[in-house]
Amino acid sequence: MYEFEPKAQLRDVTLRDGLQLTGKLLSTERKLEVARGLLAAGVPSLEIGSMARGDLVPPMANTLEVIGELTAEELEKCWVWVATPRHIEKAAAAGARNFQYCFSASDSHNKANIGRETEVSLAAMPEAVEITRSVDGQIQLCIATSFTCPFEGQVPQDRVLDIARDERAHGATDIVICDTLGQAVPVQVSSLITRVAQETPQRRIVFHGHDTWGLGVANTLAAITAGATLVDGSLGGLGGCPFAPGASGNTSSEDILFATRPDWFQPDTLATMVDISEKLLAELGEPMRSKTVQGARSNAAAFEWVI
Repeated sequence: MYEFEPKAQLRDVTLRDGLQLTGKLLSTERKLEVARGLLAAGVPSLEIGSMARGDLVPPMANTLEVIGELTAEELEKCWVWVATPRHIEKAAAAGARNFQYCFSASDSHNKANIGRETEVSLAAMPEAVEITRSVDGQIQLCIATSFTCPFEGQVPQDRVLDIARDERAHGATDIVICDTLGQAVPVQVSSLITRVAQETPQRRIVFHGHDTWGLGVANTLAAITAGATLVDGSLGGLGGCPFAPGASGNTSSEDILFATRPDWFQPDTLATMVDISEKLLAELGEPMRSKTVQGARSNAAAFEWVI
């Protein structure tokens, strides 16, 4: 087996960012089945839902029920998307301890996605950090539209850096840089991640990418090389933002894993994930966008990764 460098951990976001564009609410039991299947396969961490309003994002309506059914040990590996301190209070009461506090670099997208200007979201972050600390949790600063905005176009790097450097965000243990629309190219990703690592407080850097223009894996590898140590992906490339016109599927978890080859990811692991992925996408009526899954189902029998 070849050694592949550099490596980073995968966070699978199927149950949040993956599902939110489908319009279909999976049952709590089905979500738990997917979550536990991925954890059993070795996936290090998951995003299991969002505190967005169920009437606005129907697939997230049972997030609190999902949190409540997971064990404390399972929840240590699970993240919940939040946008306000009240979101954290509700999720924490259900048992969650890891929170992704998200807002957009661009005001236009933040208004469309969360209903307020970016400054209002940033101003509330100290309270979000305080609540998180009160339950011995972890909070990420998640900056959506870090590269482009569907309403404003190109987002200046300095806009993202200003948010990342802001003292009100210093309580975050991680910083998530999001290519929400999948319009970035590797040189842009490398440049921004490098600047975030050099010019802001020391935190784990997370990269969240989409594959809209076919550069999801390339951008993820560029982010890892520049210093990201956690990267997001979704089964079969499922997903997108319902409040960002033009945002299609996330970068495929299978494709990221095939490219990075963490020690726990072996041919039998891929086979397990392909089974979970194919069944879920068929149930949702969604297309399979993962090139790795397509390759795994090919006739190249001499290749150990073919199922």
